Amino acid sequence: MPNQIDLIIDCHLDLAMNAIEWNRDLKKSVKEIRYREEGMTDKLDRSKGTVALPELRKGNIGLVVATQIARYVAPGNLLPGWNSPEIAWGITQAQLSWYRAMEECDEMVQITNWMELQNHLDRWLDKNEANDKKPVGYILSLEGADSLINISYLEKAYRNGLRACGPAHYGPGRYAPGTGMSGGLTEAGRDLVREMDRLKMILDVTHLTDEGFIEALSIFKGPVWASHHNCRKLVSNQRQLSDGQIKILLERNAVIGGVLDNWMLTDNWVRGKDDPFERGIKLEMLVDHYDHICQMAGNSLHVAIGSDLDGAYGKEQSPYDLEDISDLQRLSGILTKRGYSTVDVENIFYNNWLRFLKNAWT
Repeated sequence: MPNQIDLIIDCHLDLAMNAIEWNRDLKKSVKEIRYREEGMTDKLDRSKGTVALPELRKGNIGLVVATQIARYVAPGNLLPGWNSPEIAWGITQAQLSWYRAMEECDEMVQITNWMELQNHLDRWLDKNEANDKKPVGYILSLEGADSLINISYLEKAYRNGLRACGPAHYGPGRYAPGTGMSGGLTEAGRDLVREMDRLKMILDVTHLTDEGFIEALSIFKGPVWASHHNCRKLVSNQRQLSDGQIKILLERNAVIGGVLDNWMLTDNWVRGKDDPFERGIKLEMLVDHYDHICQMAGNSLHVAIGSDLDGAYGKEQSPYDLEDISDLQRLSGILTKRGYSTVDVENIFYNNWLRFLKNAWT
């Protein structure tokens, strides 16, 4: 792959969920995983996955924000999930154990502070060591807080390296309603956001309702990011950020990670039916969202990558010109053709996240 940028930071990947719930050996290549899944029909993206550790290294994606995720579903909730918070907590601990196992075999390394991040980058950018010998760095984030049995579990998670949390996911939530819902934080959610502030964690506003977004930011005083979000002005659904929300995030010096799930790149995407090529969904459409935010900001300091490329979908719901996650490198040429400078590209690929983390951790 010519003219590769030396480093990409991806602020949202569900690696452990894919490993455990999809039963994928992410040490293997995307091609090998697809081959093993041929003929399987239990999930829409079988034999179509785009993310594995070898492809992260191939694309110079040396640092990711990797999730724990387990939704609690109350009786009558038709979303997939777990029947008690205790079960959901157990699932997140299984996911944590998978990350630990990846550390034991030198596939990944956990990053919890600025010094660890600097040490990791020194190794990652060392040209004397081949990328396939380097561990992928990961910062642990909790997507949806349902699995926290009570507020005291947040500190337990912090001791295990959790550094960011999004209170909401899809549907009803114990701490906050999420995508597809309305309404503000629950009482427990307000306590959660205060406890996050005390622990100096990062608040991820992704998946919050419009009311929850305003309420959380009125309580939380620390660092805020939107790990994987696009613009409502371009794709009209509640999952996207409105211009008013973007303005607030800019005022908070936040960074917004552009996401590559097709239903957030185009209107009226039908999951399991629409075809990326037939709908003309390509990587360049993400740059449209970058353009919108950069125009509002007057600079390239607030957009980055939060691909979510393993978020329960694969090639069937990704831009048609992306074969696997290493193709994030192709954004460099697309951005350059659209008038972005080398400095802009480096901001989007890694510098904006690095600056954000330095401000949050030092």
